[in-house]
Amino acid sequence: GGMTVAIEKNHIETTVGVCGGKPRIAGHRIRVQDIVLWTEEGQSPDEIVGHFPQLSLADVHAALAYYHDHRPEIDRQIREENAFIERS
Repeated sequence: GGMTVAIEKNHIETTVGVCGGKPRIAGHRIRVQDIVLWTEEGQSPDEIVGHFPQLSLADVHAALAYYHDHRPEIDRQIREENAFIERS
C-alpha cells in the first residue's frame, strides 16, 4: 500500500550536494550504499547500530529496503565509487 513510501521517506533522503546527492539516512551522512556494503561484509543491522548508535534499527532496515527497491541504481553507484577509488 501507500504506507511504505511514507515510512521510507522519513528514513531516507537525497539532498543535492550532500554525499554526492546519493540516498542516505535522513539527518545523517551515512549513505544507503554504506549500509549495503557493511551488510555484505557480514555485519547485521544490530551490529551496524552498535557502531553507529545515532542510527535506529528502523533506519538500517529502511536503507536495506530502499536498496532492494532501487537495486540497479545503488549497485551502479557502488561500482562507480569502487572504480573511482581504484583509479585515484
